[in-house]
Amino acid sequence: MVMKKIIILLGCTLFLSSCGIYTHYKRPDVNTAGLFRDSVSAADTLLANDTTSFGNLPWRSVFTDPDLCVLVDSGLQNNKDLLTASLTVKEAQAQLMSARLAFLPSFALSPSGTVSSWDKGKASQVYSLPVQASWSLDLFGSLTNAKRSQKAVLLQSKDYQQAVRSEVIANIANSYYTLLMLDRQLEITDSMSVLTKDTWRMMIAQMKLGMVNEAAVRSSEANYYSVKASIPELQRQIRTTENALCLLLGKAPQTIKRGKLDNQTLPQTFSTGVGIQLLSNRPDVRSAEMNLASCYYQTNAARSAFYPSITITGSAGWTNSSGISIVNPGKLLASAVGSLTQPLFAKGKLIAALKVAKAEQQKAYLSWQYAILNAGSEVSNALMLYQSSTQKSGFESKQVESLQRNVVVTKALYQMQSSSYLEVVSAQQSLLSAQLSKISDDFYKMQAVVNLYYALGGGR
Repeated sequence: MVMKKIIILLGCTLFLSSCGIYTHYKRPDVNTAGLFRDSVSAADTLLANDTTSFGNLPWRSVFTDPDLCVLVDSGLQNNKDLLTASLTVKEAQAQLMSARLAFLPSFALSPSGTVSSWDKGKASQVYSLPVQASWSLDLFGSLTNAKRSQKAVLLQSKDYQQAVRSEVIANIANSYYTLLMLDRQLEITDSMSVLTKDTWRMMIAQMKLGMVNEAAVRSSEANYYSVKASIPELQRQIRTTENALCLLLGKAPQTIKRGKLDNQTLPQTFSTGVGIQLLSNRPDVRSAEMNLASCYYQTNAARSAFYPSITITGSAGWTNSSGISIVNPGKLLASAVGSLTQPLFAKGKLIAALKVAKAEQQKAYLSWQYAILNAGSEVSNALMLYQSSTQKSGFESKQVESLQRNVVVTKALYQMQSSSYLEVVSAQQSLLSAQLSKISDDFYKMQAVVNLYYALGGGR
């Protein structure tokens, strides 16, 4: 007889397992071959099939500027999005605790008492002090899948918190380097304004001597004011960037203490790792996968709703009422009931709920796939930005050197009346444009390092 019960129990277990009610989530097959395109072959950049990853470095190893480190520390403590993400983690932890406690029986104390009198007779007092208990047996996986789903939600919230942390670090670094770029552009523009003003004064002096006409003076004057007009715009951009950075730091708008662009040192060799590492390194990709896992267990829970639910209820307590007469003093009264509920006709609600759960699971799968492709695209873009900015900056360095020499030579030739005033103005304008362009490309190179670090899941 005992053996027969064991066989029946094993058969039921195998049947339920075949229905997928108790199965654990397994990561679907995903192809990450060529995710980075491996398009970078610069001498100072490692190939994309390296087994290590630049994103595994601590952020302090990447960003070594002391002023920037202070800002990042402040942002990690005060950024509002990051604080909100930490609260989301606490909510998920409470929900998981609630799902775990659902396996335990629930107890409730519900005391009651009545006083009654018949035809002005002596009043009778009836009281009851019962403790009621209820326990749902999880034979068909409803509570188990709910707990697993909430556990996946908790992991998802932690991954989201890490994703926000990585984004905060990257945004602070990019804003900081933007300020350094604007400071350097403002410095160069101020220097050029001094140079163009000297040229204007020189032409005024030469006009008084009858060596040039008024057109040369007006042209040099216009060039000077053109340079001066760009300064307020740079100052506005600096103020706007400072305000945006303060918002990231959770502070009121204020001046940001910072270093110099020329003093910055960032890594110059990188390794992207293999594509499959993004599944574990990128917190947003992990978060998308945990959302998929949660939907998977919700689908299992929707399947388990088709099976019976078994609940055991009971009560025990003191009462002086036996149901047909008053008993005094009180006596102990206990009862227990087991009930089974099997859904038969639920107007298609259970079938509809299962279809919805499957659709949500498929949507979560597509979101996860998109997150993987987006991560690979961001890595590829950052690598290409670094390569192109490095090449452009190298060419522009030579261009600036040539134009600086050209300004000196042209000005000397003009004083010797061997060149026109237009050549002097054009040389100064070309030099300023090349200098500003080189600074921008130097910034893009730094931005590429930040973006690559973020794209590889950095920010620990």
